[in-house]
Amino acid sequence: MKIVFMGTPDYAVPTLQALLNDGQEITGVFCQPDKPVGRKQILTSPPVKQLALEHGLPVFQPTSLKNDEIVELIRSLQPDVIVVVAYGKILPKAVLDIPPLGCINGHGSLLPRYRGASPIQWALLNGEKETGVTAMYMDEGMDTGDILETVTTSIGPAETAEDLFNRLSVLTADLMIQTIHKADKGTLQPQKQQDDQATYAPIIRKEMAYLDFRRPADELALAVRAYHGWPVAYTFIDGKRLKVYEALAEKANGTPGTVLESDQDLLVACGQSTALRLLTVQLEGGKQMTSSAMLKGHPVAVGTRLGEENTGG
Repeated sequence: MKIVFMGTPDYAVPTLQALLNDGQEITGVFCQPDKPVGRKQILTSPPVKQLALEHGLPVFQPTSLKNDEIVELIRSLQPDVIVVVAYGKILPKAVLDIPPLGCINGHGSLLPRYRGASPIQWALLNGEKETGVTAMYMDEGMDTGDILETVTTSIGPAETAEDLFNRLSVLTADLMIQTIHKADKGTLQPQKQQDDQATYAPIIRKEMAYLDFRRPADELALAVRAYHGWPVAYTFIDGKRLKVYEALAEKANGTPGTVLESDQDLLVACGQSTALRLLTVQLEGGKQMTSSAMLKGHPVAVGTRLGEENTGG
């Protein structure tokens, strides 16, 4: 089959690689434009572009698909199917109508649950015990098209968003290969989504990762796992940002935000008579380490209040 692939981040790379390994003819790869990355704001190509160029594939990075030139460009690539994984743009009807076998999207949830940009993080934030991936026909809505195939997987009790991204990206790749083979044979059986069961997963923003210790510790522990790869859960200690990469919820009494223990790990009081034990952290200007290692170089007294920026120290 001739395939146009649309994807941008690391999550989409296994699917593009799987299509290449499967011997499919990739006539074009579309991804988001290069962006400045890091403190030095170095212009960096997205991971999908990097893989595509390694294989000599033509790469296109339009800022929009909603113009006639881009539509004609896609049509000229003569795709039998357009495969989309984490591209970051909604395809207009003019593009959806091009491939005879349709536009097939790989989404990191069990639709219709967690439609939207951040399904993996929201599944963790909400304490889900299982998740999965869905292959679906694309329409003009946000993840509203007919379901083609699904795979379900359990979420581990300590699994982070980063862990799940890696696992689900591989599951998505495998599922998309199965799906396009069925599409080629004409054996797909599309199923309408049950819109009344839909939930949404809006984009994650940096400020959402702030740890509000007035909330119960189990919710904050889920947040630490959900924000592990980005933007990373954080608080402030002695006026410095403290990123939290690993934490456990416990039962304890104290004023929310107050350090209850600091001899081994940091134990911080939270809402509803709970506490969050910070296990792996990174103090502003330092390296990621266990909280016990951090405390050796940066002692914290019991009774210290966390969460306040610019308090000195």
